[in-house]
Amino acid sequence: MAFVKSGWLLRQSTILKRWKKNWFDLWSDGHLIYYDDQTRQNVEDKVHMPVDCINIRTGHECRDIQPPDGKPKDCMLQIVCRDGKTISLCAESTDDCLAWKFTLQDSRTNTAYGYGPYTGAYPPGTQVVYAANGQAYAVPYQYPYAGLYGQQPTNQVIIRERYRDSDSDLALGMLAGAATGMALGSLFWVF
Repeated sequence: MAFVKSGWLLRQSTILKRWKKNWFDLWSDGHLIYYDDQTRQNVEDKVHMPVDCINIRTGHECRDIQPPDGKPKDCMLQIVCRDGKTISLCAESTDDCLAWKFTLQDSRTNTAYGYGPYTGAYPPGTQVVYAANGQAYAVPYQYPYAGLYGQQPTNQVIIRERYRDSDSDLALGMLAGAATGMALGSLFWVF
């Protein structure tokens, strides 16, 4: 697997709310992993963007947090997770913040996994797609839980009513209606 984006970001700790510099790696399978430093020895945490992330906020959308000293609010980035956790980040510049935002958003929807033949090792929440050359790719499922075997294909049936365009049918119907009306009218005169 390959890196999609790597670099330093400031992350606000959850308990003491201090800003700490962490090394972040976004992998092509959609995992965002952050470490203590660039050696990647100690994993702080990881987020599987297609599964765990429900929203990405930037700038003034970031609520209830202040940027670190000397940084503008436009450098702020928040990853809101499905379990209620919010990861508050600060980039070095506004451009770097936007680059991270677009890359993270893209990883939520366009992640592809380049696994070998199926061995049961695909992450949960993925569908297996086979390319023309037989290579298997696992693609994150974009919809909520679709059952044990995935979303079943649906057939759509379009029913069209028969429709006649001729005026003779209309005239014949009007004639039959008039005849019926006269017959019933004469029957009621008898009573």
